[in-house]
Amino acid sequence: MKMTLLQQIADLLSLITIGMCFVLKIPQILNLMYVKSADEISMLGLFLELTSYTVMTSYNYTNGYAVLSYLEYPIILIQEYILIFLVLKYLNKINMWAFVYTIIYFTLSSCLLLEFVPKVVLTFLAPMCTPISASSKVIQLLVILRAKNAESVAPLTWFISAFTNLTRVFTIWMDSADMLLLGNFIISVLLSSSVMFSALYYRRRLVKQD
Repeated sequence: MKMTLLQQIADLLSLITIGMCFVLKIPQILNLMYVKSADEISMLGLFLELTSYTVMTSYNYTNGYAVLSYLEYPIILIQEYILIFLVLKYLNKINMWAFVYTIIYFTLSSCLLLEFVPKVVLTFLAPMCTPISASSKVIQLLVILRAKNAESVAPLTWFISAFTNLTRVFTIWMDSADMLLLGNFIISVLLSSSVMFSALYYRRRLVKQD
């Protein structure tokens, strides 16, 4: 009975997480379109995020985990594509090389999902997603701290990120107790929260100066 209740809570949290992930990057996307600047957004951080989301989507899918336990990854990936396009646009970096890298990315991603690449490769890559994901957030945090400005950074996006990662700690524990995934989400909660609080601090300070 107790486990049934916990599983029901886990399923509910999974649905809440997936629902929130439908709008995870939307505040950031809208903020970029409003300020028409991406000066405080780290391109390297975005590409590291993209790598992490892609690998983890492939890892969960090829291992046959419950769809509800990782559906947010493909949802976030679509928003990540839009976000990267906007950042490239406002940084004036949309060129032939961007098109070439896009083709290479989607080719490699398809090979992972369709298992044209041996699954052992994903088993090797998946543990690297924790430091990759952590690095993307650390880099974004450093960009904010160095600029002492967070005008183009949306704190709400990072709040949703921290919250959904926190719920995933519980749902993954209930579904598979995969220590690799649990470690990834715990670290993500801490770093997403750090970026959120830094963005709030510098945005509030900017308002006071005005």
